[in-house]
Amino acid sequence: MLTLTKREVQVARHLDAESKGNKWRDYKWQLKHTIRDLDTIQKLLGITWTGEERADIQETTAKFPLAVTPYYLSLIDPKDFKNDPVYKQAIPSVNELQFFNYEMMDPLAEDKDSPVEGITHRYPDRVLFLISNTCSMYCRHCTRKRKVGDIDFIPDRKTVNRGLDYIRQTPVIRDVLLSGGDPFMLSDDYLDWILSELRAIPHLQIIRIGTRTPVVLPYRITDNLVKILKQYHPLWINTHFNHPREMTQSASIALEKLANAGIPLGNQSVLLAGVNDCPRIMKELVHKLVMNRVRPYYMYQCDLSEGISHFRTPISKGIEIIERLIGHTSGYAVPTYVIDAPGGGGKIPIMPNYLISWATNRVVLRNYEGVITTYREPDSYEPVFCDRNCESCKLQLKLDPADEYKTIGIEKLLVDYDQTISLIPSTTERVERRNGNNAEDDSLM
Repeated sequence: MLTLTKREVQVARHLDAESKGNKWRDYKWQLKHTIRDLDTIQKLLGITWTGEERADIQETTAKFPLAVTPYYLSLIDPKDFKNDPVYKQAIPSVNELQFFNYEMMDPLAEDKDSPVEGITHRYPDRVLFLISNTCSMYCRHCTRKRKVGDIDFIPDRKTVNRGLDYIRQTPVIRDVLLSGGDPFMLSDDYLDWILSELRAIPHLQIIRIGTRTPVVLPYRITDNLVKILKQYHPLWINTHFNHPREMTQSASIALEKLANAGIPLGNQSVLLAGVNDCPRIMKELVHKLVMNRVRPYYMYQCDLSEGISHFRTPISKGIEIIERLIGHTSGYAVPTYVIDAPGGGGKIPIMPNYLISWATNRVVLRNYEGVITTYREPDSYEPVFCDRNCESCKLQLKLDPADEYKTIGIEKLLVDYDQTISLIPSTTERVERRNGNNAEDDSLM
């Protein structure tokens, strides 16, 4: 059991004098004491805003609400709070009220690509399913700021059922991503029901869940929640760590529970100016992720949502970070840098250019060190003839799994799926007698 830090005890006692910190790791206690006012933040952190700063923050919260868990607030360094990466993600800024004419309420056209409420069907074989609009905290860089705190958008069971019906009636869908809000803000029973309904759909292969609870409310990853999730494999979870300081012992324990349950974990970071727009920071983050069995999946360029312009970096900054990761660390620690195309065009990968030139039968490449090399292509390449008739293809379109029962030799005696109990040479006297007896038997029939 982890010992509470001095800061955690102080925060807990201020919020709930009777608890004395003994309920700190109860996620329901954390949610009950979510901080939504400026006075409490000042008292807990021991910080002071000027009158103008406070007025600006209050004006911002009138449009974009404030909510931060006691746990996440306790990570802020009060000695340098204005430069703290956790502070910048959790505490409102007057910059959120600065809008530009190219910004949009719904930059990814999620609502336009919504055949039924709660479902966004953009890619051919997968859908986004918004099953919750509740978050344990409101991230200041949220791309769905238009929905934050709006109770009219909280999906009820009837709405969720319509989304389930759409997935049932659309056989092309093989993959569903549960998002919100945060799906883990639903009760265990409600989430269990949704997962069971999804897993009962024959054509649905993969269920994914996007959650930030391991970052801002790690105590939500309870043993009971993990027990529920284990029932619905194959199930994948994507987290949202943006900075190494967020990888605390509590966060690591939450990730360990999920990984030990056999759930593949990925991470989606957002490139945020003043938070993680530094190659050294991102390198440390991806290393901490893989140490906790989390695969860095995407690094997002900040969307064109209203109120987050102060977080955006130029594309060159993202390319610089990727350039300083590729070759300098493990390949599986390098995320794909993407721009989620405005208007609903989907994710577009952006990478440094390693292909320098291209001739008839060779390409010129450079590596991460600047070494320039060539790769020789075939002088003559004749692809296998394809008549475009996939249904009757007998060439190379063998998509079914190979038959494992085709064993050879001694292996036949070692595996459970082969019924062979002995290997007998075909020319022994015993075999010849047996064959002769069979012949005689046959003649008598």
